[in-house]
Parts: sequence; C-alpha cells; structure tokens
Amino acid sequence: MMNPVPQGCVPLRRRWRALLLLALIAGPGACRLPETKLIAPPARHSVRAEELLVQSDFKLSKDHPLIADLVALRNRILQELDLPTPREQVVVYLFQNEAEYLEYLDATYPGLPRRRAYFVGTPRELAVYTYWGERLQEDLRHEYTHGILHACLKSVPLWLDEGLAEYFEVASSEPAPLNREHTGELAVALSNGWRPDMRRLEHIEKFEQMQRTDYQESWAWVHFMLHGSPESRDTLLSYLRDLRSVSSPSPLSRRLEDAHSQIDDRFLAYLATFETQRLMGTALR
Repeated sequence: MMNPVPQGCVPLRRRWRALLLLALIAGPGACRLPETKLIAPPARHSVRAEELLVQSDFKLSKDHPLIADLVALRNRILQELDLPTPREQVVVYLFQNEAEYLEYLDATYPGLPRRRAYFVGTPRELAVYTYWGERLQEDLRHEYTHGILHACLKSVPLWLDEGLAEYFEVASSEPAPLNREHTGELAVALSNGWRPDMRRLEHIEKFEQMQRTDYQESWAWVHFMLHGSPESRDTLLSYLRDLRSVSSPSPLSRRLEDAHSQIDDRFLAYLATFETQRLMGTALR
C-alpha cells in the first residue's frame, strides 16, 4: 500500500488484473443499482484540469504526475480515436485507503463485487471511484478511459469498451504499446486450440459474463484495428464516429469482414507477432 500522502509519480504495474467496469449508462445489458448516498464521497480537496475533476480527502497539486498523466491520457484517447471534445466531465473520487473506499461502495452501491476501482455512469455524473494504492495509475487509466468513451459516445459495446480500456491502461511512450501479460497468455491459449471470434464477443451484454480470455481478446482486436493496417484503423474510427449518434450501428465484425478478406487469418497472423515482440522485449531486459 502506498503512503496516502502523494509523493512523486505513481508506479505502473503491468500485471493482469480483474477488470472493474460497472456500466450504469443506458445500453444493452446495462446494470442499474439503487444509490443510497448514506456516506459522502471524498470532497475536502478538488483539483480541476481541463475536463477532469479529482476529489479527495487529501491534497493533490494540479501538477502532480497522477493528474498530468490523466490529462495526457485524455488527449491521447481523443486524438488516437478521433473523438470530439467530451460532452461531460469525468469525476474521479480518490479515497485515502481501501477501507474508506469499500465502506462508501458498500453503503452507496450495495451488492457490488469487491474491486480496486469502478467506473459508474449515472444520469447525474460519470464517476470513477478508487483509492490510493500500489496499482493506482493502472486502475485510474483503465477506468478513466471508460469515462472518456462514455462522455463522447452515445453507447459503447461492452467488449469494445473493455478492449479500449485495456489498451489505454498501459502507460508507455511506444507507438503501439503491448500488454505483455496479455500477449503471453494469448499465445498459450492459441497453442491449446483457442481461436478468436469477434462475433461472439459482440453478443456479450453483461460485464459479469466476460471471462479473462475475453478481455485479452478484446484488447488484441483493438490493437489489431489500430495498428494492423490503415483499413482496419479506418474501420474502427468509422464505427466510433457512428457510435456518437447511433446506439446500435451495423456490427464492427461485419465491417471488418467487408474491409478485409480472410479477416480471421489476418488477425491470427497479427497475434503471432505479439509473441515475437514479447519475447524480444523480455530478452532486452
């Protein structure tokens, strides 16, 4: 556990974690829970940077590396995905410790599974809840990505929401950053006979139905679409543009099939490059 008083940059831990999205915004399979408001969220200190608002019970400076990282992440998401300026701000509620965080969630959203962080979208606000801990940067980047997507788009399919959050949670200066745990586990899954299927992912409507391999596959499809070819990137960006105003545009899988011949074979070949890059990265360490 990190010291609750911010000291320097928050470390990044590139290990797979339980994915923590709770999408309460209207959409296919959206979950709605009663909000009791028995305990107030952190509000003693506030930091505003562009469309980001961070509220906490301990003081954070506006130029703290954690704030700067989220502002840079927001700008990167908007630029890389060609998204418009968000219609709503995303509020980050940062608790001093895990106990206070869990006490708030148990009182406000009873019945939620125990997770280190949550994105919760309601008609009132788009909010991220988490606490100061060792994997704070990773968790915040993931959940804040959900917030930006829901602030810009009318709806986001669950698998794509998670795949994009998995992609952007990795803090890296590389143009096509890899999640090395995902690449390793996908390589093992492929050797054991697993095969990707975006059409199957598109039929998952509830986040509790998502399995570990589903998150990894979703991340891999996003990586492929952004970096596999100009055609795949254009297909993704066109789909996201439609999601700004349409809740259920034509499936992304069908669009990729129209843009690429033998899309599944192309994707499998792309997955093979992941393992090569992962092994090269390991050898260089």
